[in-house]
Amino acid sequence: MSVNFGTKRIVVGAHYGLRDWLGQRITAGLMALFTLLVLAQVVFTSGPIGYDTWAGIFAAQWMKVLTFVVIVALLYHVWVGVRDIFMDYVKPVALRLVLQIFSIVWLVGCAGWAIQVLWRL
Repeated sequence: MSVNFGTKRIVVGAHYGLRDWLGQRITAGLMALFTLLVLAQVVFTSGPIGYDTWAGIFAAQWMKVLTFVVIVALLYHVWVGVRDIFMDYVKPVALRLVLQIFSIVWLVGCAGWAIQVLWRL
């Protein structure tokens, strides 16, 4: 005897769905393109690569804005992945909440540091 749940099925958990799946794919693609862009700039740079070269790569305003967008994409990508891992594998609710709060604080701190470094160049 089989049970048909039909439309009464309730999906719970780590927000399963197309939005998170698609969000991770889009952010991964954006980060891959950014990596190729930076790699191309490094490969086509003549001479030794030091601080001045790196500062020159990120000195243009469009590059700073693109890097900021990639940092935000990275934060979203990491958050979706970590949140899903915690929701799937950490069963005690209190521990899961503490880990999620710690992850949010850590990611915001890393974003602040990265943006400070980026705009200090």
